[in-house]
Amino acid sequence: MSSQIPMTRVGHERLQEELKNLIRVERPRVVEQIAEARSHGDLSENAEYDAAKDRQAFIEGRIQELNDKIARAQVIDPSKLSGDKVVFGATVTLFDAETDTEVTYQIVGEDEADIKDGKISVTSPVGKALIGHSLDDEVRIKVPSGLRVYEITDIRYE
Repeated sequence: MSSQIPMTRVGHERLQEELKNLIRVERPRVVEQIAEARSHGDLSENAEYDAAKDRQAFIEGRIQELNDKIARAQVIDPSKLSGDKVVFGATVTLFDAETDTEVTYQIVGEDEADIKDGKISVTSPVGKALIGHSLDDEVRIKVPSGLRVYEITDIRYE
């Protein structure tokens, strides 16, 4: 797994903040919880100890995962991009003629995707379908409810 992971500057900063919190706050907290649970005696039937050890394993695994992602990050600043094609980081407005609605998405990395915030992953079906298209293009996207046709009405890099 040595391939680069595209992400926006904001997404990169969020991963770094999560890593910092795990190392500086969560890791010491769980070590204290383990010590306290250990002081209660018999570890074979100590649910607090087992829960703290499970939490510690999760934290250590997440720290490794974040270190890996940060090391492989290809940070892309959408405000420095331009052009007439949809690329990673673009904010795209789509018009759905069938429902007469407009929707706007920013195409981001997998760890940044949040549909409620209008951010979709570059690896999602919609993200993949939009990449490389231009303004006014009709894009056919296969979704669980069937085939949807969208028109790209705006492409911004912000």
